[in-house]
Amino acid sequence: MSNPVLVEVVRSEVVESVHRGALVVTNPDGSVRLAVGDVERPIYPRSSNKPFQALGMLRAGLDVDDEDLAFAAGSHNGEPKHVERTLALLERAGLDQSALICPSAYPMHETSKLAAIFARKGASKAAMNCSGKHAAMLLTCVQRDMPTEGYETVEHDLQKVIAATFPDVTGEPVAATGVDGCGLPLAAFSLTGLARAFGRLVTSPYLEERRVADAMRAHPWQVAGTGREDTVLMQAVDGLLAKGGAEGVHAISLADGTAVALKIDDGAQRARPPLLVAALRALGALPSDNAALDRMGRGHGEVFGGGRPVGELRVPASVLAPL
Repeated sequence: MSNPVLVEVVRSEVVESVHRGALVVTNPDGSVRLAVGDVERPIYPRSSNKPFQALGMLRAGLDVDDEDLAFAAGSHNGEPKHVERTLALLERAGLDQSALICPSAYPMHETSKLAAIFARKGASKAAMNCSGKHAAMLLTCVQRDMPTEGYETVEHDLQKVIAATFPDVTGEPVAATGVDGCGLPLAAFSLTGLARAFGRLVTSPYLEERRVADAMRAHPWQVAGTGREDTVLMQAVDGLLAKGGAEGVHAISLADGTAVALKIDDGAQRARPPLLVAALRALGALPSDNAALDRMGRGHGEVFGGGRPVGELRVPASVLAPL
């Protein structure tokens, strides 16, 4: 049985296409409040796993300030200050970009990308959106006398610590381990486990867990960057923790530990923002006068005709009505 329609693409009041998927809302105690679609099958959360990888680094002995910790848990835009922070972390470790195993990339931030192209700088590892996590892992290795060579392998001591973090915070075993787009090990588990883990970070009495959530919420620009959903959401909603991932994954937690995790089956990134905004509205957690969130709720004006918006992305009322 296929998952239900979560988002409709509407042009001139006609449904042009749909995005199916699954969504779960968990209560602060981890119990399921709402399940839409198959929320128990394993998925790869992709970069939504980064807060737990950052937690694993802390447990392994990483020593950084909160701004660097937020950066380690993020997927940055590649803006100049992001690139500088990556290079600074590497410098602390006595390393340079050549130590990173992530692929080279241009910045995700369009202005920064164009600036790099016009300056003929080319793509770089430091501009890749996962470079902060990689640099923090290398720094962890140096600080704790682990080898930097092979830091990306499942056999490395740091990756073993990180791997043990996932079942601890999700409350379920890792279903599979793959390789993420940046080259690091990627743990798979259910959407329900993902939501519970986000809620746990926000409400945890344990210093390291709570510190990851607090650092990300205190420094949302380091988590993503100018105009990105995670940064906009955390700046707009007090106490919100948010982290998106590739292939249509996103997870958030409110300050009280109520959490939402979603997966768009076809991997469409455009379907995530309106669904997140609709969920937050259904939970009564959105400010009423935020233009950026209003635009996000329409899918960033994704449906154009003749260079102007002629439609929008909508979440069917029935999806979140039980909330």
